[in-house]
Amino acid sequence: MGFRNEIHSETTIEGTADEVWGVLSDFASYADWNPGMERVQGEAKVGSRLHIRFRLNGGRVMTMKPTVLVADPGRELRWLGRLLMPGIFDGEHRFEIHETEPGRVRFVQGERFKGLMVPFLRKLIEVDTATTFTKVNAALGARVIELRVAGVA
Repeated sequence: MGFRNEIHSETTIEGTADEVWGVLSDFASYADWNPGMERVQGEAKVGSRLHIRFRLNGGRVMTMKPTVLVADPGRELRWLGRLLMPGIFDGEHRFEIHETEPGRVRFVQGERFKGLMVPFLRKLIEVDTATTFTKVNAALGARVIELRVAGVA
């Protein structure tokens, strides 16, 4: 029997869908702005295997090697990570970009967890991960503005 849990966080970002995607898909720059993922290696391409080093609240570090499921520029990036083997602790992470008007997007970050370990990791999911999502969303919005002001976006 498996257990499930899902969390999400959303924000409004002052920027275009392409600007948000540009920051989101530039994994090499995550260390410069992302408070949750200190290192991401790989490509935002369906089937690509990523190597992600997460910084959790309290300073703990976790490494995952998820597979990219969706890489739709300007719209969605989604990957699936597993702990040990399928059914133990699986996390399907998604980033959605919804342009609500020119120069403004609604950004949604979420993750669906399932597997035998979900009940034992409930605090990590519902408190630590949810808090990190909120911080990452704010940092993403700030990074989009920073690059626009610098003339890079």
